[in-house]
Amino acid sequence: MRPLPLPVARGIDTALDKAVVPGFTRLGPAVRRRLPTWPEDARPGALAGRTAAVTGATSGLGLATAEGLARLGAHVRLVVRDTDKGERVRQQLLRDVPGAVATVDRCDVADLEDVRRFAADLDAALDGGRLDVLVHNAGALPAERTESPQGHELTMAVHVLGPVLMTELLRDRLAGSADSRDARVVLVTSGGMYAQPLRADDPEYTRGSYSGTTAYARSKRAQVELLPVLASRWAGQRIGAHATHPGWADTPGVVDSLPGFHRVTGPLLRDAAQGADTTVWLAATEPTPPSGRLWHDRRARSPHLLPRRTRTRPADRDRMWSWVREATGLD
Repeated sequence: MRPLPLPVARGIDTALDKAVVPGFTRLGPAVRRRLPTWPEDARPGALAGRTAAVTGATSGLGLATAEGLARLGAHVRLVVRDTDKGERVRQQLLRDVPGAVATVDRCDVADLEDVRRFAADLDAALDGGRLDVLVHNAGALPAERTESPQGHELTMAVHVLGPVLMTELLRDRLAGSADSRDARVVLVTSGGMYAQPLRADDPEYTRGSYSGTTAYARSKRAQVELLPVLASRWAGQRIGAHATHPGWADTPGVVDSLPGFHRVTGPLLRDAAQGADTTVWLAATEPTPPSGRLWHDRRARSPHLLPRRTRTRPADRDRMWSWVREATGLD
């Protein structure tokens, strides 16, 4: 059978994405992997001698990401709130991945003071060494409006403020040099952000009736809209800023937070490894992927499925970034 022409393959890939259900479910990678447009896997041992940190690494996408990075040779640092659970996951990782190296680090990403403490501890632990990959996977979807220790709406604290501050504090450890490859910072976002515009006018969600799923989607929209700002800010130190959305994956977070969605879509959901595939690929593939983009199933995607509803004005992006800088105390 003759392979499909590349324009046809790209058209099929795009159609899957625009149709949402087939593209976001397990059908997406099942079809795309058979297309000539599917990128090659990272080479075996691509991350040997490198260090990767993954937040929220004790279950679901975070655990699958940690395992994928370990299989490529990385020393994986499991950044978790519950160190006892983190240690159990570490032991599981050592059993499942021959030769794996993993370390448990404690951090509550929602607590900006704890992020500062963690970054200082990690800086000391690396002892002048480099952090090559930082995956911001930790997530939250509260049923009611909840505030972080600093008084910020929880989803914004976990998905935006904590990751930005953590990366900023670790910039010297992430910075590349002439003889090293660019560092990779990956924000694990969500397809839910396609349904929400950037709410720079109300980042703390203080207006209207609060919805956890809406708050979650708004914070994920903020992650993606800030990518150009972050990519530009970190480019001088050769730190790439990327975002991935995993599609619809069967994870404990989905079961706990969206039980109705899980009941309806269960048979079609991706497993955690399928959901984490692009994150792991971005962390290890060569050459370095372009910074400042949203990725899904190993291809850069538009951040808008409904442009008229979600298109962001530069002034709104600037306003959101100003709020992030003020909330985190960045220069």
